[in-house]
Amino acid sequence: MIDVEVGQRIRIQRLAAGLSQTELAERIGVTFQQVQKYEKGMNRVGAGRLTSIARVLNVPIGSFFDGREAIEQVELQGFNSPLEAMAQPYAYRLLRAYANISDPDLREIIVDFVERTANQQFPGSSASGPPLSGRH
Repeated sequence: MIDVEVGQRIRIQRLAAGLSQTELAERIGVTFQQVQKYEKGMNRVGAGRLTSIARVLNVPIGSFFDGREAIEQVELQGFNSPLEAMAQPYAYRLLRAYANISDPDLREIIVDFVERTANQQFPGSSASGPPLSGRH
């Protein structure tokens, strides 16, 4: 279970950094298939390799472990895991855009807006939020 959680966090941090699996693989000296296996929890990431990944992604190594309980408690409507949610095209676009915002105050405003929007009910919408058709 820990390998899957660490893998999910690697993927989330990689997406936040705007890197493809191939780019991360090249920077840490493995194949992109190996990165896929790490992210799916199929292969355990050794301490040295995890240190390299953290360095490339510019995150503390603890970010792959901290708050594991919080991930388990997050309710993700329609998704089985954070990894599945992050694999959605809109989630990836949102994360990339967020990663490009350098102002911490603006980041907080954006997160607050998204959280409040997610909690609102819209006429004619499903429980998962407003329809996306016609929006770009």
